[in-house]
Amino acid sequence: MHQPPTRMDRELFLTSARITDWLREEDEGRLNVLWKLADDLRRQRVGDDVHLRGLVEISNHCLRRCAYCGINADNSVLPRYRMNAGEILECARRAKSLGFGTVVLQSGEDYGLTALLVSEVVRSIKGETGLAVTLSLGERPERDLAAWRAAGADRYLLRFETSDERLYARIHPPLAAGEPGRVALLGRLKRLDYETGSGVMVGLPGQRYESLADDVALFRRLDLDMIGIGPFIPHPGTALGQNVRAQSPAQVPATELMALKMLALARLACPEANIPATTAIATLDGREGYERALRCGANVVMPELTPWQYRALYEIYPGKAASQEDGEAAAVSVVARIRAVGRTVGAGPGSRRRGDQAPAAEGVPR
Repeated sequence: MHQPPTRMDRELFLTSARITDWLREEDEGRLNVLWKLADDLRRQRVGDDVHLRGLVEISNHCLRRCAYCGINADNSVLPRYRMNAGEILECARRAKSLGFGTVVLQSGEDYGLTALLVSEVVRSIKGETGLAVTLSLGERPERDLAAWRAAGADRYLLRFETSDERLYARIHPPLAAGEPGRVALLGRLKRLDYETGSGVMVGLPGQRYESLADDVALFRRLDLDMIGIGPFIPHPGTALGQNVRAQSPAQVPATELMALKMLALARLACPEANIPATTAIATLDGREGYERALRCGANVVMPELTPWQYRALYEIYPGKAASQEDGEAAAVSVVARIRAVGRTVGAGPGSRRRGDQAPAAEGVPR
């Protein structure tokens, strides 16, 4: 009889020392234990459905100077774009026609996307398509976040990138002294009743294994509804991309394997969370990236629906896997890949399942 992991199993894996040990683990047989535990828990708590979220990158304007991001304000050679309301709505219609349950609107931190404009776009999408709407528009004032929630936005994604405060200060300069950090903003998003998502980059220059263990602990403490994890991919037009140094033994490598370890540990820490097989993981291993992530605890895939004329300009890192795929072709390909690993395509918005909403594992009572 198939036996899902018990809470005691997970707790044994989730002490800080054990997390660090797993992140350093290289033995394939030992890692198979981690993959199986995460995949079994995924099956028990969120089922075999893989939910499709249509990703639309609506603007590459950004007033931030983050040291890792290719669309940061210091990139003076990047042509900038901002989609209008009609273009965004057309992408949502396409997501609906392809059978997706959610549209994700992502951008740099762009105040040209006014609170009113985004509110009107959200209302139009909800009214015409009924899709769930996830926003990922950066650190905005609470009044903007509240207006978008009132307009019908369901989820907000704001990655804290690293729980290491010193490292975060190096990669993400504040706009002004005393502004709230991302962890504080995540708390405000929860109070506004958003489904709240966050995540980290794996392998940032200066990142330690102990920092990643702290990240997993923060996932648990925040009780995140969504968790996005991807490897750091250097962009040559950024400060970090221009100063990549030889790695020391204490430095976390920016590899697909390390990202998959974090993904599996995130599933153990937050069993009910929606966890995507991210494009960044697929970029490092385009052949099997999505499949490997789905076998390690992921239950979401985000095919890109950004119009062709804008897609290459949203280059937060180079060589994005999804940038070469048309929306419809990508959707057909993703569905085939999901089915090839024995999973099913989810219907509806795919919101977080809490407690007794979780599907019962075969032969095992809840």
